[in-house]
Amino acid sequence: MSKLCSLILQKTMQKIEHIGIAVANAEKSIDLFNKLFNTTPYKTEPVESEYVNTIFYQIGPNKIELLEATNAQSTIAKFIEKKGEGIHHIAFAVEDIYAELKRLKEEGFTLIHETPKKGADNKLIAFVHPKDTNGVLIELCQEIPSL
Repeated sequence: MSKLCSLILQKTMQKIEHIGIAVANAEKSIDLFNKLFNTTPYKTEPVESEYVNTIFYQIGPNKIELLEATNAQSTIAKFIEKKGEGIHHIAFAVEDIYAELKRLKEEGFTLIHETPKKGADNKLIAFVHPKDTNGVLIELCQEIPSL
C-alpha cells in the first residue's frame, strides 16, 4: 500500500469500532457471551429510535455489541426473521462522519443514512448499504464530543 493510500485510510476509517451481533433474546445471549468472554457487559443502553436494546462488551481493544429488537418492526427483528441471529454489521470509527459520508457517496456507495444520527455508546452513526459492500452492512461511528 502506498504512503498516500495509508494516509487517506488514517484520515477516514480509523479502526473497527465494534462488531454488531443480532440476538433474539438478550437475557439468554448475555448469559452465553458472559461465559464465552469470561466477563460481563460494560454497558447496556436502549436506542429507542431504532427499537433496540444494545449490550456492549469490551474484549481487549475490541468491542462487541449485542442488538435485541424491542419492536417487531425494527431492523433487527426483520434481520433475525430473514437471516437468523448472527453478525449484523461491522462498525468503523471515523474522525469526521460528515466528510466520510460525502466521500463514500462520491465513490458511488449507497448510503442508508445521508445524515448521521445519534446511536448508542455516545456515537453519531450512519450506515452504508450492504448491496454495495459484498453483503456486509457497514456502520460509521464518530464519538460525540463532550461539552
